[in-house]
Amino acid sequence: MDDRAARLRQARLAAGFETAAAAAEAHGWNRNTYASNENGNAPYSWRRAREYAAAFGVRPEWLYDAQSPPSGGGAGSSPQAAVIGRVGADPGGEVLLAGGQAPPEFAPLPPGGTERAVALRVTGHSMRGLADDGALIYFEDQRTPPSPDMLGQVVVVELDTGEVLVKRLLRGASPGRYDLESVAGPTRRDARLRWAAHITAIVPPWQARRILIQGG
Repeated sequence: MDDRAARLRQARLAAGFETAAAAAEAHGWNRNTYASNENGNAPYSWRRAREYAAAFGVRPEWLYDAQSPPSGGGAGSSPQAAVIGRVGADPGGEVLLAGGQAPPEFAPLPPGGTERAVALRVTGHSMRGLADDGALIYFEDQRTPPSPDMLGQVVVVELDTGEVLVKRLLRGASPGRYDLESVAGPTRRDARLRWAAHITAIVPPWQARRILIQGG
């Protein structure tokens, strides 16, 4: 059993689940998938680590890569936000989410940020004027449907197709539909969204280089 799988088993037992099957059933997970994650046969992704961490009451950074204490509140604890993907490499503003096998990067929480915060790293120059190449974009508090104060703002959205984008959110032609205006590039019309989230902070490239931490 590798260290990541061992931490998952430790978290499950500490949460009061005697067996992997009991934990999977309680949280609606596929039993075989969870068992494979816990015994190390199928290393779990950062996204799955966040789900398991929330269920078991531990920090996702610790569960995934031992980057912090198991849980918050102690002296010296320093919660961090994971850099879950890259955005801006093309005019469409599509987010390329991090793969499950590569260790993620982490960055300190922005002012006022909570442990739900995650970050995107800007790649390329298609977001010039909002965030330059190498900047970090933080977001959290995903809302379904988008709240009225998001209209007219540049936000992070997930479409019903599974695409994650950084776009300016506008009303669509009918209820429940939205136009998504690119920082550069064409506007996508009448999209259906799974969620939208305000951008909570943008860290410029020179500062991002100083604060990024590479997972092991």
